[in-house]
Amino acid sequence: MQQEIPELVDLALAGDQQAMVQLVDRFRNRVFGLCLRMLGQRQDAEDAAQESFIRMLRSLARWDSRREFEPWLLAIAANRCRTMLAHRHRRLPQAMLHEDLLEDRSPNWQDAEQLEEEVYRALEQIRAEDRQAFLLFHEQGLAYTQIASILGRPVGTVKTWIHRARRELVAHLVEREVVTSKPYELRRV
Repeated sequence: MQQEIPELVDLALAGDQQAMVQLVDRFRNRVFGLCLRMLGQRQDAEDAAQESFIRMLRSLARWDSRREFEPWLLAIAANRCRTMLAHRHRRLPQAMLHEDLLEDRSPNWQDAEQLEEEVYRALEQIRAEDRQAFLLFHEQGLAYTQIASILGRPVGTVKTWIHRARRELVAHLVEREVVTSKPYELRRV
């Protein structure tokens, strides 16, 4: 039987190494998944996830036990990813040159992995705030209110960002001829 999060946090704050490991293990996949979706590169995602857990452990005393733990932790990870993205933009021309050399110019659209890559490529073109809200909603399965709490924005803003990200994602996929027309009409959120 798994221990409850508040109990694990209390034990970790008291210096229990096993409780710290359990907290990391319990959320490892979700944090790494969010970091990978936001950053798009495995090595960067691993670094961001590791730094997120370090920051989580250092900040445990500031967690409000009346609130859910996972959105708080995902907010730490999202903030770390935003910082890494800001640093990446400073070195963007060099990174773009490297990616162009590695890019496969003859994709096979039947292959799910290549389709997934096209979706990631399209997501990279979307505004960071829109992409983050989109990924928290679609990848992490969080509710609008949880996303609003993580991002520190009103629910209406979060809904707008997710809607805009969907619309732009479809537009990018149509532009790159991944899909020939919009598979569905996007409704207002």
